[in-house]
Amino acid sequence: MKAVRRWRQLLSTRRLGKAAEGGDLSPPRTEFARDYDRIIFSSAFRRLQDKTQIFPLAKSDYVRTRLTHSLEVASVGRSLGMLAAEVVLRQAPELSEVVIPQDVGTLVAAACLAHDIGNPPFGHAGEDAIREWFGRWPGLSGLNEDQRRDLLEFEGNAQGFRTLCVLQNPGQPGGMQMTCAMLATMMKYPRPAAAGEAQKQGASGRKYGFFTSEAAWFAQVAETAGLLPKPGGKPAWYRHPLAFLVEAADDICYHVIDIEDGFKTGVLDFATLYQLHEPFLEARHRRRLDCLPDHSQRASYCRSVTIDHVVRQVIAVFDAHYEGIMAGCFDAPLLEHIELAGAFARFKQVAETQVYYARPVVEVKACGFEVIAGLLDAFVEAIEDRAAKGSRASSRSRTLLQLMPRPLPDLAVLSPYQRILLATDFVAGMTDSYAVELYQRIRGIALP
Repeated sequence: MKAVRRWRQLLSTRRLGKAAEGGDLSPPRTEFARDYDRIIFSSAFRRLQDKTQIFPLAKSDYVRTRLTHSLEVASVGRSLGMLAAEVVLRQAPELSEVVIPQDVGTLVAAACLAHDIGNPPFGHAGEDAIREWFGRWPGLSGLNEDQRRDLLEFEGNAQGFRTLCVLQNPGQPGGMQMTCAMLATMMKYPRPAAAGEAQKQGASGRKYGFFTSEAAWFAQVAETAGLLPKPGGKPAWYRHPLAFLVEAADDICYHVIDIEDGFKTGVLDFATLYQLHEPFLEARHRRRLDCLPDHSQRASYCRSVTIDHVVRQVIAVFDAHYEGIMAGCFDAPLLEHIELAGAFARFKQVAETQVYYARPVVEVKACGFEVIAGLLDAFVEAIEDRAAKGSRASSRSRTLLQLMPRPLPDLAVLSPYQRILLATDFVAGMTDSYAVELYQRIRGIALP
């Protein structure tokens, strides 16, 4: 019965910001399906269509954006969730009325769908640009250490949790009021930025997952979903068991598909792509490849075979380490323990040396650093000017603030930390194209 109670918590349908438990998990439309639908129809998710995956501001309509990447991760995550549920039921047959494979698959898919929803423009380069800007900004001296760490180590993961719980539906407690199970599953790094060194160990501590401003919200999620606390000086937790699957789905897609995008854009040749996939191909797959008419179709076929192969290996690792995952003893990416871990790691190695640093990618990333720094310069200065001087703020500041989402709160009553988050929320929520366009306009480079 202990396993039943634990999994009932892990699959809690209680919605953040609402007192009552959600509906039951009976078909056809479960609470986790509602989570999935809420994300799909959110404005933050739609903006991912013009946010960088690898190739910023790509002219090709083939190249993936954060939107298509998120949809693909959700597809892989759904498969992993259903297969992992079968593992759980083999380990504990008494869970048959609690752990339902289709529902677990939908839960993991929803978490995967939202995993990049807080990413700023220009992908990881955008995160780096925000961090570097705050590293130079003198205003950090007015913040406490926890708040400074939030900004100096700015994380798209934490911005994603904030997006779901605060920024979307801002007047409603809990924002979009997602289920605690989904929010816990989405949280790959359940710790704050200023965690203790011991709490930063393992896969769950490699980055941080929520800002100081949302610490109380995540504590509520963790308590409701029954996450195990991680010893140390700050509130931190071990991962939800299904969060390992979200991480695996994301890594599978970006390892394999970034290589495919590199091939499609001409950065990599087919021979290089084939060498990476070869360890995952059986004789029947090679015969099938010989029947395909061109390299483009062969690349797509290699991708589908490799992903299927890796998914099955990930589930084998989840099965082998199930007890450790449940107890918080196992804290490593599942992909590091698959049978062909070395062969799979080569996808990332080749991407880092030949795709991520291709000249077209680097040129636009360099542009992104200038754009994001310029936007933060302008809007942080305008916010601080208005907070300090009220109606006596400069005409430039008042004009810039007119460009921000309305209505603006009374800046004079906000803390310095809250004012900074107002600026980062605005910039991080922009699409790549809008960020470039707005930067050009406020700098006088282009007119409407």
